[in-house]
Amino acid sequence: MSDRPIVYHIPVCPFSQRLEILLSLRGQTSAVDFRVVDITVPRPADLLRKTRGSTTLPVLETPDGRIIKESLVILRYLDETLAGTPLRREDPVEHAIESMLIAKEGGLTSAGYLFLMNQDEEKRATKLETLLAQFRALDDFLVEHCPDSRFLFDRFGLAEAVFAPIFQRFWFLDYYEGFSLPDEAGYRRVKAWLDACRDHPASQQVSEEAIVKLYYDYALGAGNGGLVAGRATSSFAFEPRWQDRPWPPRSKYGKAATDAELGLVG
Repeated sequence: MSDRPIVYHIPVCPFSQRLEILLSLRGQTSAVDFRVVDITVPRPADLLRKTRGSTTLPVLETPDGRIIKESLVILRYLDETLAGTPLRREDPVEHAIESMLIAKEGGLTSAGYLFLMNQDEEKRATKLETLLAQFRALDDFLVEHCPDSRFLFDRFGLAEAVFAPIFQRFWFLDYYEGFSLPDEAGYRRVKAWLDACRDHPASQQVSEEAIVKLYYDYALGAGNGGLVAGRATSSFAFEPRWQDRPWPPRSKYGKAATDAELGLVG
C-alpha cells in the first residue's frame, strides 16, 4: 500500500491534468502517485475490482484503500487535504461564484467533444453554434463577475484549473475544424480567459502537438482508445511515441489516414 494517494489515469487526460495543475500550484507535485493506464487494452482486473467494474478515469485510491471517483470530486478532495492554503477562494461568496462557473464546464466540454467527433458535415454548422453558445454564456458570466481581470478573480484559481485542460484540448478543434472564437463582442472576455488559462506556467503538462496527434481518432468518431475501421492501432497507443509520428491530415470528413500514414507502424 502506498503512503501517498494513488491516481490511476489516462495519458493526456484533461480530467487528470486538473489534478496535476492543482499540485503544481500548491507546490506539491510529488504528493500523489500517478499510475498510467493504457486505454487501448482492457482495464487490468485488479483496477476493475477497486472501481467495482467502472472503467472511467481518473480514480484516486487513498492510502487506506478507499476509492474516490469523478475528477472534480478528486480535485476538491486534494485541495482540502493537502497541507497549506487551498486553491479554492476562501471568501464564501467568491467560492460560490467560482463554483457556479465550474458548474458550466460540463456543457462546454460536451459541446466541444461532440463537435470534434461529428462525422456528418451537414451538421457541422449546428455543432459549431452549440459550442459558440457555451462560450457566449461563459463570456457573459465573466463580464458580470470580473470584467477587468484575465482570470475569474485576481489569479489563476480553482476554476482555471478545471477549465484550462479543456481549453487546451480544444486545440483539436483549431486543427481539425479550423475553429477560433470570433473577434467580436460576446467573446472577447472569455477569449482573454482562455488564452490566460492555456498559457499559465502551471498548465504546461501537454502541448498542442500531443493533443492533435493523440486525438486523431476522436476526430474520426472513435473515442477512448476505440479503433477506427480499417486500422489496427489506436492513435492513443504508447508506441510509437507521438513525438516520432507525423502530424495527421487536417481533413476529418474525407479519406481517413492509415496506420502507416499516422506513423503507428513500428
